[in-house]
Amino acid sequence: MRRVVQELAAQPADIRARFTRIVELIEKHGLTRVREPYVKHLEGKLWEMRMMGKDGIARAIYVTKSGQRVVVVRVFTKKSQKTPRSEIELALKRAKGVT
Repeated sequence: MRRVVQELAAQPADIRARFTRIVELIEKHGLTRVREPYVKHLEGKLWEMRMMGKDGIARAIYVTKSGQRVVVVRVFTKKSQKTPRSEIELALKRAKGVT
Protein backbone atom coordinates (compact mmCIF):
# COMPACT_ATOMS: atom_id res chain seq x y z
CA MET A 1 0.00 0.00 0.00
CA ARG A 2 2.92 2.32 0.69
CA ARG A 3 4.00 1.97 -2.95
CA VAL A 4 0.64 3.26 -4.15
CA VAL A 5 0.86 6.30 -1.87
CA GLN A 6 4.33 7.04 -3.26
CA GLU A 7 3.14 6.56 -6.84
CA LEU A 8 0.27 9.00 -6.28
CA ALA A 9 2.52 11.52 -4.52
CA ALA A 10 4.86 11.46 -7.54
CA GLN A 11 2.05 12.71 -9.81
CA PRO A 12 1.59 16.45 -10.54
CA ALA A 13 -0.77 18.40 -8.27
CA ASP A 14 -3.54 18.65 -10.87
CA ILE A 15 -3.54 14.86 -11.35
CA ARG A 16 -3.70 14.32 -7.58
CA ALA A 17 -6.61 16.79 -7.39
CA ARG A 18 -8.45 14.89 -10.13
CA PHE A 19 -7.85 11.62 -8.25
CA THR A 20 -9.36 13.14 -5.12
CA ARG A 21 -12.37 14.39 -7.11
CA ILE A 22 -13.05 10.92 -8.56
CA VAL A 23 -12.78 9.31 -5.11
CA GLU A 24 -15.27 11.88 -3.79
CA LEU A 25 -17.67 11.06 -6.65
CA ILE A 26 -17.44 7.36 -5.81
CA GLU A 27 -18.05 8.06 -2.11
CA LYS A 28 -21.02 10.32 -2.86
CA HIS A 29 -22.76 8.33 -5.61
CA GLY A 30 -21.43 4.78 -5.15
CA LEU A 31 -19.29 2.58 -7.36
CA THR A 32 -22.11 1.44 -9.61
CA ARG A 33 -23.18 4.98 -10.54
CA VAL A 34 -19.78 6.43 -11.49
CA ARG A 35 -18.84 5.59 -15.08
CA GLU A 36 -16.83 6.97 -17.99
CA PRO A 37 -15.14 9.36 -18.33
CA TYR A 38 -14.14 8.94 -14.67
CA VAL A 39 -13.75 5.18 -14.41
CA LYS A 40 -13.54 2.31 -16.87
CA HIS A 41 -13.46 -1.46 -16.51
CA LEU A 42 -10.14 -2.98 -17.59
CA GLU A 43 -10.48 -6.72 -17.14
CA GLY A 44 -11.58 -9.20 -14.52
CA LYS A 45 -11.70 -7.39 -11.20
CA LEU A 46 -9.55 -4.45 -12.36
CA TRP A 47 -10.97 -0.98 -12.94
CA GLU A 48 -9.15 2.26 -13.72
CA MET A 49 -9.66 5.83 -12.61
CA ARG A 50 -8.96 8.13 -15.53
CA MET A 51 -7.17 11.34 -14.61
CA MET A 52 -6.08 14.07 -16.99
CA GLY A 53 -4.30 17.32 -16.18
CA LYS A 54 -2.29 19.99 -17.93
CA ASP A 55 0.88 17.99 -17.33
CA GLY A 56 -0.37 14.72 -18.79
CA ILE A 57 -2.57 11.70 -18.25
CA ALA A 58 -2.44 9.23 -15.37
CA ARG A 59 -4.36 6.15 -14.34
CA ALA A 60 -5.08 4.57 -10.97
CA ILE A 61 -5.94 0.88 -11.20
CA TYR A 62 -8.16 -0.40 -8.44
CA VAL A 63 -10.19 -3.36 -7.24
CA THR A 64 -13.22 -3.44 -4.99
CA LYS A 65 -13.23 -5.15 -1.65
CA SER A 66 -16.34 -6.12 0.29
CA GLY A 67 -18.58 -4.84 -2.46
CA GLN A 68 -18.16 -1.09 -2.08
CA ARG A 69 -14.63 -0.41 -0.83
CA VAL A 70 -12.10 0.75 -3.43
CA VAL A 71 -8.49 -0.38 -3.05
CA VAL A 72 -6.00 1.27 -5.42
CA VAL A 73 -3.22 -1.12 -6.41
CA ARG A 74 -1.29 0.93 -9.00
CA VAL A 75 -0.91 4.58 -10.08
CA PHE A 76 1.09 5.47 -13.18
CA THR A 77 1.57 8.10 -15.87
CA LYS A 78 -0.01 7.02 -19.11
CA LYS A 79 2.21 7.44 -22.17
CA SER A 80 0.37 5.46 -24.83
CA GLN A 81 -3.18 5.15 -26.16
CA LYS A 82 -3.77 1.75 -24.58
CA THR A 83 -3.01 0.79 -20.98
CA PRO A 84 0.24 -1.22 -21.21
CA ARG A 85 -0.06 -4.92 -20.49
CA SER A 86 2.84 -4.65 -18.03
CA GLU A 87 0.81 -2.21 -15.89
CA ILE A 88 -2.19 -4.55 -15.91
CA GLU A 89 0.01 -7.51 -14.93
CA LEU A 90 1.57 -5.54 -12.07
CA ALA A 91 -1.89 -4.48 -10.86
CA LEU A 92 -3.14 -8.09 -11.02
CA LYS A 93 -0.14 -9.21 -8.98
CA ARG A 94 -0.72 -6.55 -6.33
CA ALA A 95 -4.48 -7.24 -6.28
CA LYS A 96 -3.87 -10.83 -5.21
CA GLY A 97 -2.85 -9.54 -1.80
CA VAL A 98 -6.04 -7.48 -1.48
CA THR A 99 -8.87 -9.87 -2.21
